[in-house]
Amino acid sequence: MEVRLRIPDDIAAQLQPNGGNLERCALEALAIEGYRSEALSLGQVADMLGLSVDEADGFLKKRGIPLLSTIDDFDYDQQVLRELLA
Repeated sequence: MEVRLRIPDDIAAQLQPNGGNLERCALEALAIEGYRSEALSLGQVADMLGLSVDEADGFLKKRGIPLLSTIDDFDYDQQVLRELLA
């Protein structure tokens, strides 16, 4: 799904860290909030951001977000393990 946001240029400039990619920043913020609210599992955050589960865990830890293990996370881990062992 593609989502478009309209942000005034002056505000966009403030939100872009060192001229970084504002689209990526918005995607990361959405993933973080989805994880905090327990709407997204760690595996879903990883998929959303194009990261491995370990990388997503590090991404969240770097931002001070505690790991929330859910049944979905365990199911995702089992699925990945089955694929690796197949």
